[in-house]
Amino acid sequence: MRKDEIYLSDTAESAPFDFNAAVAEVFPDMLQRSIPGYAETIESIGLLAGRYVTPGTQCFDLGCSLGAATLAMRRNIVAAGCRIVAVDSAPAMVDRCRQIVSEDSHSNDVEIQVQHADIRQVEILRASMVVLNYTLQFLPVADRQMLLNKIAGGMVEGGVLVLSEKVVDDDAHIERLLVELHHRFKRRNAYSELEISRKRAALENVLVPESVSVHLDRLRQAGFRHAGPWLRFFNFVSILAIR
Repeated sequence: MRKDEIYLSDTAESAPFDFNAAVAEVFPDMLQRSIPGYAETIESIGLLAGRYVTPGTQCFDLGCSLGAATLAMRRNIVAAGCRIVAVDSAPAMVDRCRQIVSEDSHSNDVEIQVQHADIRQVEILRASMVVLNYTLQFLPVADRQMLLNKIAGGMVEGGVLVLSEKVVDDDAHIERLLVELHHRFKRRNAYSELEISRKRAALENVLVPESVSVHLDRLRQAGFRHAGPWLRFFNFVSILAIR
């Protein structure tokens, strides 16, 4: 696992964040050192796959990056006749994901199809599980309800959506505290003040976070019967929604 040193370089100082080949090479380290609770989220996605995926259905990992959630689902699905569709719009991520999936030694009958596509254009059919793991936040706000509506419309009854997002708190004081704690977390993981500052600037207007209440309202409008946070660490939240 290569160490993330992207924002030590002066060439990254003014460029907006992009899921390019350089990011793909260090992405596992970037996630581990940047997102508190990320490993636990992936592990729990696997547990949900064992609980909610039903025979003859499909699972979707939308914004799959290097396929961590995809493999967590595959390794825990016990239902027969299932397929996982992993989708990402970044060519570098798709290429590396295909390699990782091909090298996965876990043997079961779950087919994985890795697609290079815009998740807004993917057809969702017979889905018992859909994962949006830190993906929705990168879409234009105006497109988010439409995507959730499409997902809900393509899911089987009782299917589960996992929506993980960086969020902002409705209370401004709590929001400032959460941001401070997140920066402390990154410092403990050996990111410098320069790296933290540069990455935050790079993500400005690229990653647009919203509050938990906004996400829950959208999920209810989309037609999910139940929705609520199930994992939270600082300003990173994973929400479960049941169709």
